[in-house]
Amino acid sequence: MGSAGAAYVSCGTWGLVGVELDEPVMTDEARDANITNEGGVDGRVRFLHNVTGMWLLSETIRQWEAQGCRIDLPTLLADAAAVTESVPVFPANDPRLLAPGRMASRIAEMIAETGRPFPESQAAFTRAIIASLAQAFADTLTVVSRTADRDIDVVHLVGGGSLNTLLCQLLAERAGLPVVAGPVEATAIGNVLVQARAVGSGAAGTTLDDMRQLVIRTMEPVVFHPGRAASIA
Repeated sequence: MGSAGAAYVSCGTWGLVGVELDEPVMTDEARDANITNEGGVDGRVRFLHNVTGMWLLSETIRQWEAQGCRIDLPTLLADAAAVTESVPVFPANDPRLLAPGRMASRIAEMIAETGRPFPESQAAFTRAIIASLAQAFADTLTVVSRTADRDIDVVHLVGGGSLNTLLCQLLAERAGLPVVAGPVEATAIGNVLVQARAVGSGAAGTTLDDMRQLVIRTMEPVVFHPGRAASIA
């Protein structure tokens, strides 16, 4: 990530959605939207909002397994990608979903509030969770873009969520933007590069752009474009 129009979604158990700025945004709108200005490398500012992540799915699977179901995650995600019927979208960032326990039941209650038909299979339920996460990320990108007065033309999705092709594609669809997925271990890679620069090894270069170019050269990302949802089924 380095272009002026780039945003990021760091998705693991929890999610961070934001943009990188030269200066903090200290406005009433930013405060009311609960967007944080965090210090970054070389004086940059990470202007971001916390959003729930794969916590919703992991806790749902934990409830299903406690009820006696045997869940294979790769198979479940493949089945969710193959679901063709429309699934309900619920507010994934609702505070009611923060605590552990009974996640599938609490999500079911929220789906009931939407008035939409309830997903009949675990695959459809899983797709509803991932679609709701994608919508929450897309909505947050809109708020961040408006609050920072920054147009977004690409989204970099890093962390464990970048391996979830359904999430990446649905985010591209709902945000209407290309999503560049990877690297998975972005946090660890960034830490290593900054430390390598600090000790003067020369391997990471001397500037932030040098470090980013090194990542680009050595780790090929996967790009998801809006309008290609059929390719994930």
